[in-house]
This record gives sequence, C-alpha cells and structure tokens, in this order.
Amino acid sequence: MLQWMLITNKASVARYAEACGVGRIFVDMEVIGKQERQGGLDSHMASHTLADVARVRDVLTKAELMVRLNPLHSDTPNEIEGAITSGADRLMLPMFRTLKDVQSLVDMVRSRVPITFLAETPQALVRLPAYLPMLETEDEVYFGLNDLSLGLGLKFLFEPLAGGLLDRPAVMLRDQQIPFGFGGVARLAGGKLPAENILGEHVRLGSSWVILSRAFHGGTELDSPESRKIDLEHEIGRLRECEQNWRAAGNQALELNRQQLVQRVFSITH
Repeated sequence: MLQWMLITNKASVARYAEACGVGRIFVDMEVIGKQERQGGLDSHMASHTLADVARVRDVLTKAELMVRLNPLHSDTPNEIEGAITSGADRLMLPMFRTLKDVQSLVDMVRSRVPITFLAETPQALVRLPAYLPMLETEDEVYFGLNDLSLGLGLKFLFEPLAGGLLDRPAVMLRDQQIPFGFGGVARLAGGKLPAENILGEHVRLGSSWVILSRAFHGGTELDSPESRKIDLEHEIGRLRECEQNWRAAGNQALELNRQQLVQRVFSITH
C-alpha cells in the first residue's frame, strides 16, 4: 500500500495531515545549490530550520518525521546531530553521486535513524547496484525526478519515468526488499500529467512512498485561507481508492496505463 508524504514546517499543518492519513511529514532543510538548480521550476524551495523540526516533532504522534539535509558539505556532521537531537525519525540525503557519499553519511549517522537516499543525479541512478549493499535495515531510496530530469537535460520531470529509467532499479529494490518511491502526485484530475496515470505506475513498479506535490495543494500551505477549500482527508481517500482500483486491475491494465503515460509525457515535451 502506498504511503503519503507532505512537506511542511508548520506544526498545525503537520497535525492536520497526520490526522488525514499522511504517514510521513517532511521537513526540508536543503538550501545549498537548490535555487541555482531549480530556480525556474515550480518546486519547493526550502527555508526550514532545526527549530521547525522540533516544533513539528512536538505535535506528531503517528506519522514519521523525516528531515532532508543539505548535500554533503563541511557542516554535515552538525546538521545530522541537530536534526536527530531535534527529533528526526529519518534523514534524507540529496544530490549524492558516489559510493563514498553514501558511506560517509552511513558512517556519520551510525545507525541512529534510518536514511532515505534521494537518487536525483544520473550518477546515483546508474550506481544504484553498487551502493545497495551499503544500505541498512529500514533505509530507503527515493527517486527525485525534478533534479534527475535536469541532470539528464530533459524538459519534464516525468520523462525518466516515461523513458523506463526506473524499471530496472525498481526490480533491484524489490528483490532486495528495500522500500522506494518517486516523484510527486497531484489531486485526481489535477496536474499536467493525470494523477491516475502516475498512481498506476507506482502500483506497477512496486513503490511504497509518494510526495503530495505542490500541485496537490496549489502551492499554498494547508492552513491558509486559499487552501481551506481542500479537504485533505477526502482527497487522500480519492487517491487511495484510485490506487486500490489499479491493484485490482491486473497487469494488462497497468501496461496499458504505462503506454498511455508514455504518450502523454512525450506529447507534453514534443
């Protein structure tokens, strides 16, 4: 069954999201290099802090609290200590490229919390078979399609999915029983690419996690006046129903959905 993630640094939003069925709250401290890479995209630009981590920690009772660090740099050890001390249940490493990057973070974390390795560079995608044995119990891999597309010189974040670049990695991860996820999903009937198509691919590939994207909540925080029209529990229920329909549909229907997604993605980027 798919689990949902939501990026927020607001305790009120985190509490509401948890009550609506969000399984992981995602506090995003990544700032190094992100504006330069993604400045032209409609993606989340972090301004979250350790104080935000502590505030969100105080209100959560069931959902996991994940903190995205900056890419490895001289102050990474202090970031790790601060995040764990502030209550992080899990850490995420962005923009890694080498086996040394993976081993460095594993050594610094010392098994205190699980790690999600955000495979969002071409190197991280290609080198997946080499670093999979380095992952520990409860570690995960998440494919970041925004930066992966940028790194490959593509126009649209779902092109790596449409091009089949996640198919073999998904098999390797399933074989090793390592949970993974990719991309983001909007509300049903929302976004450039229908959420129905994307959820079908999550089911086909065996994904465990997906981010509720900025398109899901219109780029506004869920406690703002502009977003009060969004019934989060209802919208998640609709996503869950769609997921269950795909799980009951069978392999032939999932393959037809894959073909439709490919056609739609490349019609967007033609």
